Amino acid sequence: MSITFLDGGMGQELVARAGKATSLWSVQALIDDPEAVLAVHNEYFVAGADVATTNTYSILPDRLEKHGLLDHLEKLQKLACQLASDARDLNGKGIVAGSLGPQGFSYQPDLAPPAEIAAEVYSRLCKIQTNYVDVFIAETMSSVDQAKGALMGASGFNKPIWLALSVDDSDGTKLRSGEYLTDILPLLEKYKPSAVMVNCSAPEAISVALPLLSKAKIPTGGYANGFVEIAKDFNKIGATVDLLKTRTDLNPETYADIANNWVKSGATYIGGCCEVGPAHIAELKRRFG
Repeated sequence: MSITFLDGGMGQELVARAGKATSLWSVQALIDDPEAVLAVHNEYFVAGADVATTNTYSILPDRLEKHGLLDHLEKLQKLACQLASDARDLNGKGIVAGSLGPQGFSYQPDLAPPAEIAAEVYSRLCKIQTNYVDVFIAETMSSVDQAKGALMGASGFNKPIWLALSVDDSDGTKLRSGEYLTDILPLLEKYKPSAVMVNCSAPEAISVALPLLSKAKIPTGGYANGFVEIAKDFNKIGATVDLLKTRTDLNPETYADIANNWVKSGATYIGGCCEVGPAHIAELKRRFG
């Protein structure tokens, strides 16, 4: 079984290097220090990643509008895509995955627009990304309707689509919306993404979730976060990531131990999300490469 190694977290890695958190999160580095974004992409490739995920997760109209930066959306999207492409070219090989983050706010599917409206936004973003990326990856989709909007919007560009879902940290059988994870199966059958993954959830919850997705008969994968929990007040645009505490028990070896459960369940895409860095990816590559 061949494993595709995803990269790790971008936003948290940039925040750690900058030494400060802002309400613009990963977008701040594109404005202040795009070379730092390129450096993180490069480090993941050196660690063994096969994929550079564009730093576009939070380059969304609703987020930029709150900061008076809506007019910069296309410019920032293109810059982020170009940096990922440059890192791929420096590496000599690799996949560029165009990140589509959740509208409304992460982990808050109740704040997301209905699928039909969300799809219009995602379609616009995909149109910008399509000349740079090899695949679209809809990340941290926390409800069936939220996933539907992303799949609708990313369809029609003749690019593979990877769908990454976020599950309840204490119950991996459920999406963060409270819906059962298996409620996503009809949507997968209809839109036929090239892979379905679970991301930005506790790694232990992903171990529970992935066997349930094997029923979809498409490639599966996991990339977890390293947060203790999602703070209740981390729930709206403007909230900063310093509200989220990092686990101290998730070193690269421990993370790879948990990821072994994912591989045993058939996952062929593994990597990391927030607070999972280059050292973790290097250990995954050493263990499963």
